[in-house]
Amino acid sequence: MSVVDQNVKRALARKTDAVTSAEAEAEAMVATKAPAGKPAKKATKASAKAPAGLATAEAALEASAPLGEPASLEDAPMPSGAPAIDGMVDPAMLREAILKKLMYGVGKDASRASDHDWLVATILALRDGIVDRWIDSTRRTYASGKKRVYYLSLEFLIGRLLFDSLGNLGLIEATREALRPLGVDLDRLREVEPDAALGNGGLGRLAACFIESLSSLKIPAYGYGIRYDYGLFKQAIADGWQREIPEDWLSFGNPWEFERPEVAYEIGFGGHVVDEETGHGSVRRVWQPGEKIIAAAYDTPIVGWRGQHINTLRLWAAKAPQPIALEAFNVGDYVGAMAQRARIEAISRVLYPSDATPAGYELRLRQEYFFTAASLQDLIRRHLQAYGTLVNLGEKAAIQLNDTHPAIAVAELMRLLIDVHGIAYDDAWRLTRQTLNYTNHTLLPEALETWSVQLMERLLPRHMELIYRINWHHLEALSRNAAHDQDLIRSVSLIDETNGRRVRMGHLAFLGSNKVNGVSALHTELMRETVFEDLHKLFPDRIVSKTNGVTFRRWLQQCNPALTKLLVDTLGEGVLDDPGLLRGLEAYADKPDFQARYAAVKHANKEKLARVIEDRTGWKVDPTALFDVQIKRIHEYKRQLLNVLETVALYHAIKANPDAAWPKRVKIFAGKAAASYAQAKLIIKLAHDVARVVNTDPEIGDKLKLIFLPNYNVSLAEVIIPAADLSEQISTAGMEASGTGNMKLALNGALTIGTLDGANVEIREQVGEENIVIFGLTADEVTKVRKAGLSPDERSARLARVLYEIETGVFSPEDPTRFDPIIQALARNDHFLVCPDFDAYWDAQREVDALWADQDAWRRMTILNTARIDWFSSDRTISEYAAEIWNAEPL
Repeated sequence: MSVVDQNVKRALARKTDAVTSAEAEAEAMVATKAPAGKPAKKATKASAKAPAGLATAEAALEASAPLGEPASLEDAPMPSGAPAIDGMVDPAMLREAILKKLMYGVGKDASRASDHDWLVATILALRDGIVDRWIDSTRRTYASGKKRVYYLSLEFLIGRLLFDSLGNLGLIEATREALRPLGVDLDRLREVEPDAALGNGGLGRLAACFIESLSSLKIPAYGYGIRYDYGLFKQAIADGWQREIPEDWLSFGNPWEFERPEVAYEIGFGGHVVDEETGHGSVRRVWQPGEKIIAAAYDTPIVGWRGQHINTLRLWAAKAPQPIALEAFNVGDYVGAMAQRARIEAISRVLYPSDATPAGYELRLRQEYFFTAASLQDLIRRHLQAYGTLVNLGEKAAIQLNDTHPAIAVAELMRLLIDVHGIAYDDAWRLTRQTLNYTNHTLLPEALETWSVQLMERLLPRHMELIYRINWHHLEALSRNAAHDQDLIRSVSLIDETNGRRVRMGHLAFLGSNKVNGVSALHTELMRETVFEDLHKLFPDRIVSKTNGVTFRRWLQQCNPALTKLLVDTLGEGVLDDPGLLRGLEAYADKPDFQARYAAVKHANKEKLARVIEDRTGWKVDPTALFDVQIKRIHEYKRQLLNVLETVALYHAIKANPDAAWPKRVKIFAGKAAASYAQAKLIIKLAHDVARVVNTDPEIGDKLKLIFLPNYNVSLAEVIIPAADLSEQISTAGMEASGTGNMKLALNGALTIGTLDGANVEIREQVGEENIVIFGLTADEVTKVRKAGLSPDERSARLARVLYEIETGVFSPEDPTRFDPIIQALARNDHFLVCPDFDAYWDAQREVDALWADQDAWRRMTILNTARIDWFSSDRTISEYAAEIWNAEPL
């Protein structure tokens, strides 16, 4: 019997056993796992509290799913025989599995199959092998009784998963060998897989790194987010202008995911709150929503390193309770019959819809509450299923709120505990505070979400009541402690009264959490001094620092296999498991033979990127040039504008002295501007207009090129980062919370040029100040300069010429006033201090020129960057979260 046939037989047997005994096993498990001294409750009793209209034995239904999370998994027998994934190490067996999936899963004959068909067949075969270990991980989690982590994030920028999973399972070469006799190139399939663009940038990619590290560290965890039909838009460039195109990543389905129609929850909006007698002489508040929608679950297995543990990413899709208004349809109102469904399903339609209109603004709040409410219902259901009580919720569950997007969890968890499960207010608050934790990602006031009280009262009336009550207790405690400072009370109140009444979601998350963390040392300190200054004084032990990290599996081993091979050849296989072993490279930094091999890897990566640049932009670049890279979301505080202005100044300098020893330099930009962010989109246009002049000037030739690569995403980053020589991390000091691109680029041997902002501070500490180029105002100096005010007269002659040429249309002769908004912003305010930092940036870039001229010294510096960046592994970050915030242990 073939491995595929064995798998089919196992799956059928597993499903039959689960369906016939799921409910009984669930009850048995709860009875055996109830905490000592506490009565066990049947899983069916707990699930009976599910919203009306859903399955009354939802836990048992989930148990019956062949790949779900049944309560009784540890009681069920494992399928006989070796796990399928072990068999896949044999290319012949894997080839057979892929061919079977191509025929029976995709419905194609090998002679007619497209690359996409082969991709799906390969994923389905791999997924079958993953399932055994996925279920085994769930069994072990239940059997251990260990605390679970629930990571709530509106974004999960996971990108492509094929090589992520193959790499973590050690199956890349086996799969390559399995496909080769079939005439299929695995690397070609890699390019066919769509990017799951379910995030905007660093926050979403961080969530993806974290969920992978949780699996690699064998910490039981769930990731919760939204299954957007359309991720972050595709960026097209038309005549230098950004155009947004829908990112239809699901157009061919998603073979990685498992739809869970049996896992669904009602989510309410609107309506009103009424008093209801309990029958015991008391009254309780009951929310009667005016609108109900369904949150439906889709699960993706997240494979940890070496496949030892697999966690679940559960994404929610919005569904209408009734898919069609049949009466309207039958009388000919075909569009109206579908209108309600379209309105409801818009919640999970698009990542970050524009909130520039009242409708878009409301939709954003609906999205945030939708996924948060579904996730909390799901984890509470799972907890009751396992323990039969919520008394120990804080001991067995840790919830991490990734930024303020899920901050409504504070009010929603209180509502569920008080209104649904009958827990007293004080006990509910204690459980909420024990369970929730909050990560802050920004000090920008506009990014610290607030919501109109009027909108909240209309959409979430019961939550608004609870927020008022939480705020009353909070402010009453201040009064009892003799804090009568009205300015202090206004500052720490959950309701901001200064410009219309608004709910401060960051404050709500702060009050309702056990710990609040920043994402770098500098960011954490600035949190204490700025946005949460007064709250920090009241709760001085609540804010802690957890510097971000990135998964080295994705950002070294998968995106830079040639460098990984060199590291293994030099340091041994252990470097794949322990990033700390990278420190061993220090001994090789001065060795000419190692420098030559390291440089050869970098050059090959640059040749690959040069081909991508020509294919996507038409510009040819010299791979021997210095590749100067700034890849990140386009935002004024990230200061792509500073980089463009320096490019113009460098262009002038080369033109003035073309025979000087200018190093060849290719400035590479990539990033998306928010659809409604006009100034950021204008900066993109400026970059293109400057490129049009610089790149075609015969006097300049290959000495300077400016490239803007469109549609930046995870997959493009995986090509750019291994090829980068210089990493631009030039945000206004005090405004970048951490950054993770800086870590990825340094790991892959790029020298950092940057301000002392975010994690740059800690990168300098790790790699040594002699191996990084730092310039510009510090965070303290930024504050002083802003208070003192700026004068255009202080600009250098070099900068004045650059701005004059932009203002007079040298780069836009067809529209000389095109860039007036940029010039005016710099003249009137320059909030991001582009002009005060310009000369320091220019000098720092000339320091880079000098370093590049000595290639032996340059290579030494970049090797030491790779060697000393080990601390920025997301495994280290997650280990700190687990030990110091979650109190969670690995299996």
